[in-house]
Amino acid sequence: MTTPSRMRAFVLKGHGGLDKLEFHDDWPAPEPGNGEVLIEVGACGCNNTDINTRTGWYSKGVTEGTTAEGGKSGFDTAGVGDGGWGGNLTFPCIQGADVCGRVVGLGKGAPSDLLGRRVLIDTWVRDWDDPLNMDKCRYFGSELDGGYADYTVAPSKSVHPIESPLSDVELATFATSYIAAENMLHRANVGDGDVILISGASGGVGSALIQLANRRGAQSIAMSSISKADAVREIGASAVLPRQPANLRQELEAETGYAEVDVVADVWSAAQSGRNSSTSWHVAAATRALALSRGLSSSSISEPFISAT
Repeated sequence: MTTPSRMRAFVLKGHGGLDKLEFHDDWPAPEPGNGEVLIEVGACGCNNTDINTRTGWYSKGVTEGTTAEGGKSGFDTAGVGDGGWGGNLTFPCIQGADVCGRVVGLGKGAPSDLLGRRVLIDTWVRDWDDPLNMDKCRYFGSELDGGYADYTVAPSKSVHPIESPLSDVELATFATSYIAAENMLHRANVGDGDVILISGASGGVGSALIQLANRRGAQSIAMSSISKADAVREIGASAVLPRQPANLRQELEAETGYAEVDVVADVWSAAQSGRNSSTSWHVAAATRALALSRGLSSSSISEPFISAT
């Protein structure tokens, strides 16, 4: 296949509102370097990380929570380019971490058996000359150009062939959420017989946690709004507690018979409800608790996305 030298792309020109995303139909198409593959994008999801990167919310200069106004216009206190996941951003850049596409070109040294395969991309891209150095991890669609375009490139070691009846659009919802969830479960060493309490269970990471924890033989107890309780049960939660229980221990015992759980995976964060999250989880008497971090600096990453509490 002969790939064009130009492509369509949404290009981020700086932190701010939607006006910072500019559509181009003649943007230079990327070329795969050594060990890289060229991917024709079939679909790319829009994740909260993409929105927060655009607005500058991950910047060290921003101390407030996410707001509707911030999402619309960006945050005035954001530093120039310091709002990336794994380092500083260089504008212009192309966002989009959650890509499903097909390999249509190979750089020197890339495995030939990847050509033509449908793939997903590991969103945390290592430096494969120094793969254990977490300071060199970069996030796809943030520090590295992503999938808001016709084509993108990625290291061949970071792409994974996928055989699935799901559509490209459906598969483009997986990468960020499921990688975050799997890292949380790995960090907590969740295994067969564990009882895990999951806040924010109806969201992308929460729903991934339910399904991946169940695959490990754990029992998932979800926290969700009442309107979404049936959907959460359908994907595998053994019980669903209210999103903001007046007394977490009483709700847990009434619904499950358990006085405690083994693991808490705090995606939503009880602190957002005006309560102290550590106190709230203490009454659940968990032996292991994890919180999805607001955004770790590259120097602090030991397991991407994870902060043990």
